[in-house]
Amino acid sequence: MKRNISCVLQLPVAILLVLSACSALAQLDTGFYRQTCPKVEEIVREEMVKIISAAPSLAGPLLRLHFHDCFVRGCDASVLLDSTAGEPAERDAKPNKSLRGFGSVERVKAKLEAACPGTVSCADVLALMARDAVVLAKGPTWQVALGRRDGVVSSATEARDELPPSFGDVPLLSKIFASKGLDVKDLAVLSGAHTLGTAHCPSFADRLYDSTGSNGGTDVLGVDPSLDSEYADKLRMKCKGVDDTSGMLAEMDPGSYKTFDTSYYRHVAKRRGLFRSDAALLTDDTTRDYVHRVATGKFDDAFFRDFAQSMTKMGNVSVLTGVKGEIRKKCYIVNK
Repeated sequence: MKRNISCVLQLPVAILLVLSACSALAQLDTGFYRQTCPKVEEIVREEMVKIISAAPSLAGPLLRLHFHDCFVRGCDASVLLDSTAGEPAERDAKPNKSLRGFGSVERVKAKLEAACPGTVSCADVLALMARDAVVLAKGPTWQVALGRRDGVVSSATEARDELPPSFGDVPLLSKIFASKGLDVKDLAVLSGAHTLGTAHCPSFADRLYDSTGSNGGTDVLGVDPSLDSEYADKLRMKCKGVDDTSGMLAEMDPGSYKTFDTSYYRHVAKRRGLFRSDAALLTDDTTRDYVHRVATGKFDDAFFRDFAQSMTKMGNVSVLTGVKGEIRKKCYIVNK
């Protein structure tokens, strides 16, 4: 017995993370609400059809909410909590200032509360809505194991420190992903989520201008050399400087930002990824090979399968189950 304990203690951190993820997955169940709320997925899907039909551009933001939730404290819906006196919450951290879709989550949660009061967690709602957002944007589907519970702590500081930054290189992003039990392939695959949605100028304008210049950050001499020059010229028509707060938006997957497809990888392969983190995928052997393979357009089905698998892994990061956490009645505030 002592020998077995010793072996476990000597296991590499990466293996321990995988074992932890498998343990969490074992605690979740696709039929978790079979007795207590049997129509949970039907209710979520019906509302999502209405939401995306009315505002197709919300598919990306709703998927992003799930990402930003899972990378801070795990998938516990802490990203949905409002700030309290003296304690800024995750949603008020700088990386999360542009998050959208909170009202849609409350809308779906209200429907579930009416059908099954105090039963379905906000964390499960986020996971189901993210899956349905992808499906309704013509992307892949996957089974979502359920049974997550909601966290009661939300920290802007933690969000600032733990979220993968849009300016990150592969070594930094890989380190962050590894801390969540995700590998370099997951990084390449989940970056494909940038096929949906838009971004504000401040998140990428530093690639277009010299932010240290003396003319208000409008000097183009500082343009990022990893960015295609023609694409940079088009982006500068939207963003006039590094401090541009006009609210102008750029499509993360130009011409296809409402549809889940593989065109994102074709843009990245042509040095037209919007963020530095997109461009960074071409600097690593594993991520570069994945980008170039999917960019051919011959492996769409393989990418869809990969994305479904990576989303399943991410959706089980550090989940709360059993008696941990709570089932929030409203997603933006802890129960009293």
